[in-house]
Amino acid sequence: MAATKSTQIIIWEPQPGPQTHLIQCPVFEVFFGGARGGGKTEASIGDWLEHSSKYGEHAIGLFIRRSLTQLSEAIARTKMLFPKLGATYNEKKATWVMSNGARLKFAYLERDEDASNYQGHSYTRIYIEEVGDFSNPAPIQKLKATLRSATGVPCGIRLTGNPGGPGHGWVKHRYIDPAPQGYKVIKESEELMIDDRLITITIDRVFIPSKLSDNKLVMRHDPSYVLRLKQSGSEALVKAWLDGDWDIVDGAYFSDWDSDKHILEHSWLYEIPKRATRFRSFDWGSAKPFSAGWWILSDGTWGLPKDAIIRYREWYGASEPNVGLRMVATEVAKGIKLREKGEVINYAVADPAIFIQNGGPSIAQDMSKFRCNWFKADNKRLPGWEQLRIRLKGINGVPMIYFLEDCIDTIRTLPILQHDKSNAEDLDTHQEDHAADDVRYACMSRPYYIGGDPALYKNPNSTDILGTPLNDIVTKLTNKRKIKENWE
Repeated sequence: MAATKSTQIIIWEPQPGPQTHLIQCPVFEVFFGGARGGGKTEASIGDWLEHSSKYGEHAIGLFIRRSLTQLSEAIARTKMLFPKLGATYNEKKATWVMSNGARLKFAYLERDEDASNYQGHSYTRIYIEEVGDFSNPAPIQKLKATLRSATGVPCGIRLTGNPGGPGHGWVKHRYIDPAPQGYKVIKESEELMIDDRLITITIDRVFIPSKLSDNKLVMRHDPSYVLRLKQSGSEALVKAWLDGDWDIVDGAYFSDWDSDKHILEHSWLYEIPKRATRFRSFDWGSAKPFSAGWWILSDGTWGLPKDAIIRYREWYGASEPNVGLRMVATEVAKGIKLREKGEVINYAVADPAIFIQNGGPSIAQDMSKFRCNWFKADNKRLPGWEQLRIRLKGINGVPMIYFLEDCIDTIRTLPILQHDKSNAEDLDTHQEDHAADDVRYACMSRPYYIGGDPALYKNPNSTDILGTPLNDIVTKLTNKRKIKENWE
C-alpha cells in the first residue's frame, strides 16, 4: 500500500480479509473489531496512509484514545513507518506532517467534556481506538461534527473496540445488534434546511468483524499470544476476546440474569386479570435518559409465583443510548398518563430527587398537575440492588421478577451492568443504569424476603407529595381491595 513514489518500496500493506475490507470501505462510519489481536491499530494506521496518500494536503486526521498512555503504542508504530515516507513528527503538538502536506494529530479524551475542545476544528478522518472505553457515545457524536471538508474530500470516522468495558452496551446496540455477522450497511436519514431548501442527508455505518485468526502475522510470529490471552482474564472474557462474542458479559453485576427465565412473551399480558395490583416506578432524567416502568403484582393464581413482580410496560426517554430527550416534567407526566390509557395504578414510586424544591415547584409538583403523582422511593442503593438480586435468583431457580419482551431498554441495559471498580458492592454509575434505578425503586416498594424480619425492609420515611407515608397507603389500599373482593 503506502510506498514512496521514487522507489515504490511498500512499507505497509493490509492483510487479506478485514484489514483490506476496512481500507477499501467507502462507508462514512465504520466499526472495526470484535476480538483482541485482530490488527485494529494496524488497520487504522493503514487506512490513514491510504487516505493521506490519496488526498495530500487536504487530508487532516485525528487519532483518539481515552488516555495519553494508551496512545503510546500507536505513536510508536507510526514512528517505525512514517519517517520512511519522509514524514516529520512534532512531539509537542503530537502531530505528523506527511511529505505531501497531510496532517495526523494524536489526542486523548480523558473526560467526555474534552470533546468540546475540538469544536471549530475540521477533519477529514477521525480514528477512535477502543471505543468501549467510553461509557456513552456523546463525546464521539461531538467529534463527528468536526468531520467536514471544503475541498470535497470524502470524510469518515473509523472506530475500533472489543467486547467488554463501560461502553459495551451502547457499542453493541449501535454496531453489532443491527447486523451481528457484519458487512451490512445501516443507513440513517435526516432532513436539513440548507439555503432555503429541504435536503435529506443519509449517513451510513457498518460493522467489520475482526478475529484473532484473521491476524496471520500475529499467529505466525507470536503463536504464544493465544496462551497469554487465555491467562489474562476470566473464562467468559477470554472467550469474548477470542471469538468477538458480544453476548458474553464478564463481571456482570446481576450475574443471575437469565433471558430464558426472566423474559416473558408479550402474549402473556392477556392472562393478567383486571383486578391485579398495578404500580409504577420512575427515575428522572433530562440530559440523561429518564426511565418509567409499569408493574403487576402476582397473586399466585395465574401461572407465576405469589408476590412476584412483572414489568409489563416501560418508557425510556432516550434519543440514543445514555442520551436523554431533555423533556420538561409536565411533558413527561402527560406522556406517562397517555400510556396508561385510564388503567388503575395503585401507587407509584420515584427518585426522591424529584421532590427537591430549588426556588420553585419541584419536578414532582409539576408532574402532579397532570394527575401523575408519586411517593418517595426508598433510594438506598445496596439494599435496593440486593432486593433486585434476590428477586432475580428467586426460590429453587424460580424468579420473583419478570420482564415482558416489550421492555427492550431494561433488557438491553440491565444484564451488562458492571461492578464499580472502587466499590465492588455497588454498580458503576458511569454506565447506563437508569432503567436499573427505576427497577430498584420498584423492588424496594415491594420488599421480598426469605425468612428474617419483614420490618427490616420497611421504609417509614417514604412519603407522597402530600406527606402520607407509603407503607400506610399501601396497607390501606390492600385492605380496601380485600373488602371489595369479599363483596364480589
